[in-house]
Amino acid sequence: MKKKVLLMGKSGSGKTSMRSIIFANYIARDTRRLGATIDVEHSHVRFLGNLVLNLWDCGGQEAFMENYFASQRDNIFSNVEVLIYVFDVESHELEKDMHYYQSCLEAILQNSPQAKIFCLIHKMDLVQEEQRDLIFQTRRDDLKRLSKPLESTCFRTSIWDETLYKAWSSIVYSLIPNVRQLENSLAEFAEIIDADEVLLFERATFLVVSHAQRKAHKDPHRFEKVSNIIKQFKLSCSKLAAQFQSMEVRNSLFAAFIDIFTPNTYVMVITSDHILPSAAMLVNIKNARKHFEVIEKMNSSGTRMLR
Repeated sequence: MKKKVLLMGKSGSGKTSMRSIIFANYIARDTRRLGATIDVEHSHVRFLGNLVLNLWDCGGQEAFMENYFASQRDNIFSNVEVLIYVFDVESHELEKDMHYYQSCLEAILQNSPQAKIFCLIHKMDLVQEEQRDLIFQTRRDDLKRLSKPLESTCFRTSIWDETLYKAWSSIVYSLIPNVRQLENSLAEFAEIIDADEVLLFERATFLVVSHAQRKAHKDPHRFEKVSNIIKQFKLSCSKLAAQFQSMEVRNSLFAAFIDIFTPNTYVMVITSDHILPSAAMLVNIKNARKHFEVIEKMNSSGTRMLR
């Protein structure tokens, strides 16, 4: 099951850097050696079994952009599931950026009117912290107005913090078939084992694809932070020729367990029972594994499991 994803934006806006961090295991500082994208770079990213992201990273030089809207219009903008448009927050050509964005929307409306639209206001780390909220809100309001009649979802992002994982987790979440069924099963699992929270991560990217929460938590950004931390730890393990498989963290307030779940996911279980024996939790995870493997196969084939 292939899903076509367009990644567009002005040259130098950071498209290829974010793609390399999420899908090619780059760390932020290594993206400096990446060159500009020439025309369109195609990559197929296997995600959750048979779901394949057919990612089109479109070079943002002016000559290429004009070509996309003219001779390549039907090829580029047909059968698109998701358009991700990246804006450099410090661009000095905002009017031109908006013009190209509107041209993309016109082509999408003509060729793929059901496509989901995501706008990433990128390089937010370059903006003074006290100004970030105001600048993002202003840009978001402008983009939502320009996007009509299509709906757009906007995120602030930076390759230097967890905001990149928040945005891409949301994008990938929108592409997962039968995601509600997955969430319902995760909620049942959390209830059965009396967990505070259960997170499901895609195995290669460590993006959060689903979660169930039974206890309120004060940090709304915890998912992205965990994704970022564990992804960096996995990369450190691979440099030492070691394979990351599982992790356990405890303190006087909680216990957290991360383990391989299905062939394409990791699971993280958080419980307030900080003295719970590790063996007991690992047995619970093992017992749930087969059920979620079935769901994953159902999602991959696009069918529903009768309850």
